[in-house]
Amino acid sequence: MCTANACPPAANSLSRVRERAGVRARARALRQDSTDAEALLWSRLRGRRLQGWKFRRQHPVAGYFADFACLALGLIVELDGGQHAAEPARKHGQRRSAALADASFTVLRFWNNEVLQQTDAVVQHIADVAAQRAATLTPTLSRQRERGQNSKDTP
Repeated sequence: MCTANACPPAANSLSRVRERAGVRARARALRQDSTDAEALLWSRLRGRRLQGWKFRRQHPVAGYFADFACLALGLIVELDGGQHAAEPARKHGQRRSAALADASFTVLRFWNNEVLQQTDAVVQHIADVAAQRAATLTPTLSRQRERGQNSKDTP
């Protein structure tokens, strides 16, 4: 029997590669089958359109796929359809939010009809929470700025 310490690194890395490939394939499938609300909100978040913050779509976090995630802010935006109103789905959503909160993420939840009917208000709420989260971050140099400063230092 192979334990984590006794298995050769190649075997461990191969299983990780397969696992990552499965995760990537599932995320890709979720992106291709997005709802109208997800497509609309993504058009407002993509390309650093919200205060310059980078959002990812269907990003794996803590064993779940977050609809939209800003890793720099630790912010996740989830969109729920009508199927999430039933009791089992609501409990699953609560467990999911708790797991994401344990991973140090703030989770915002919106109903699909909210996004479709009140898009500007939803985006403004996300922007307000993003600004609050940004205010609590410690300032660090981005990699681009860091590289720029290092290149100035070298003769």
